[in-house]
Amino acid sequence: MQVAAERQVVGQASVVAPRELSRARRALATGLREPRLIIFGGLILVMVLVAIFAPLLAPYDPYKTQPANVLQQPSMEHILGTDNLGRDQLSRVLYGTQVSLLVAVIAVTIALGGGVSLGLAAGYVGGALDQALSRFIDAMLAFPGVLLAIAVTNALGPSLRNAMIAVGIIGIPLYFRLTRGQVLQAREQEYVVAAAVLGASRVRILGRHIMPNIANPLIVAASISSSSAILALAALSFIGIGPQPPDPDWGSMINAASGVLNRSPWLSFGPGLAIFLTVFSFSMLGDALRDALDPRLRNR
Repeated sequence: MQVAAERQVVGQASVVAPRELSRARRALATGLREPRLIIFGGLILVMVLVAIFAPLLAPYDPYKTQPANVLQQPSMEHILGTDNLGRDQLSRVLYGTQVSLLVAVIAVTIALGGGVSLGLAAGYVGGALDQALSRFIDAMLAFPGVLLAIAVTNALGPSLRNAMIAVGIIGIPLYFRLTRGQVLQAREQEYVVAAAVLGASRVRILGRHIMPNIANPLIVAASISSSSAILALAALSFIGIGPQPPDPDWGSMINAASGVLNRSPWLSFGPGLAIFLTVFSFSMLGDALRDALDPRLRNR
């Protein structure tokens, strides 16, 4: 009996190991086929590490003003110069990474949760609920996204938290339409119809049969919309209704630099480059994920 049990354990291990190995090989093959996943995923990972270790990487306190060092040019002491209050610009750019990535995570989570929940209900239940939710989303789309975010932020009050809520709200229509369209297609598939015939509940069908099959486009949309969230936060900060001073934020830093652009043009270089690299990396990562996860594009 003991020998048989040992053989069974060994057999189970031999089955699990090839599965894990095959998954690793598929992931490696995907990375080699789509080098953008490695390049831009690596850039985003570097930004995450910068955000985590900003207190260790920043050469100066980003909040400490030094009136004697106002608007200094880039030098070995201050690589990106100092702003109009004498604060080290590089330190503020590094700390600004925390704000931007936090907004990308929180705002996309709000948009993803709200849009997917409403899209699942509208697409699967249909009928009057679908019509009501679709008209509500159409009403949201009638307003330009930035204007809607400005209205929400002004209604709630200027702050980082309210800016994240506003950016998350304007992202809901994207996920609603994407989820609703995917659910309308998936609910007609044979495996969904068979599950309904066998008596599976709506919650089980949505969670076990539909969601896993529509997850890929949602992942791609989340990556791409992260760049839009960062841009939206920068726009809100630029007009003064995002994170409030003295919090370091790339949009507010560009706004401050615009007032002394003729005298100190280098002040806009650091936050501008940070916004460009972050937005570009998220956008390219989304494109790479789309090409890697879409079987039609993968087979080309």
